[in-house]
Amino acid sequence: MGRILAIDYGKKRVGIAVTDPMQIIAQPLVTIDTPKIFEFLKDYFSKEPVETIVLGAPKRLDGSDTDATPLVEAFKLKLIELFPEMPIVMIDERLTSRMAKQTLIDAGYKKVARQNKKLVDTVAAALILQLYLEIK
Repeated sequence: MGRILAIDYGKKRVGIAVTDPMQIIAQPLVTIDTPKIFEFLKDYFSKEPVETIVLGAPKRLDGSDTDATPLVEAFKLKLIELFPEMPIVMIDERLTSRMAKQTLIDAGYKKVARQNKKLVDTVAAALILQLYLEIK
């Protein structure tokens, strides 16, 4: 059984989270600068078995697309091109960044740490992955 990898795609950074091999626990992995994401994924897939990619779909509260939606759609097409055998599941990512900040507050992180956007991005990716695991 392979891991499930979640991606919180952004213009500058990409938050990555993965499950354990049994696909029970979602955990933040790393934040990658966006231009390096495909290099990272190729390397990661060569070392770890990944069964599915879960990609956060940016939506407004009313369900409409955001300014980031076309960027994520273009990213998804590139993923399909580079990894045609890999299933990709889109998950609504509304409020995950806000939830990630609250998770860090609840975990006792200081304000300086909570302002670290890389940390927030990886936690947001873990929340996207957790949402997927709950509906899977």
